[in-house]
Amino acid sequence: MKLLRHPAFLVLLGLLSGLGAGLGWFWRAADVVCATLLAKHASQVEARKPAAPWGFWTIEMENVASELKEERARVSQKADDLIQRETRLAAERQELEKVRAQIESLRQEVATKVVEIQADESKNLRTLAQTYTSLTPRAAVAIFREMDDATVVKILSLMKSESVAPIFEEMSRASSADPSLARRAAALSEKLRLIRTARSAAS
Repeated sequence: MKLLRHPAFLVLLGLLSGLGAGLGWFWRAADVVCATLLAKHASQVEARKPAAPWGFWTIEMENVASELKEERARVSQKADDLIQRETRLAAERQELEKVRAQIESLRQEVATKVVEIQADESKNLRTLAQTYTSLTPRAAVAIFREMDDATVVKILSLMKSESVAPIFEEMSRASSADPSLARRAAALSEKLRLIRTARSAAS
């Protein structure tokens, strides 16, 4: 009991109590400071992190995704349609080439036939020209009345001038009974002149 009442003991006890209280306060303050520093450091680290691209999913995003899928399907369908169209066009192009070749073959065949027909016609017209040369002008005019102008001009162009002149004279005399003969004689004469001019220029 004397020891508890000794002044030195009391001083030592006061020092130990004060030191314990100070250490307790220090640890509590240190915990607060450490917590604050750790929170600040964590916020700085979080701030330096790159932003996440998407951290959530909404109805609008679902609609956009659906529209993108539908658009991709439409594009794919259009691509298929284009491929089918190109295939169809290629087939039609081949068919057109075949038809064109057939038409060209027929054209050449027709051209050959026309040349043959023209040669035969020329031979027949020369024969007719010789025949009408031997007829009287009145007989020739009577026959020419039943022919078209183109055929008459072709025949007259193959006859000699001395045989053609009497025929026009006969048509002029007969125009008193049939005025159309004079007009026809003038038209035939003009066409005959053009044909002979063209032949002279070609030769």
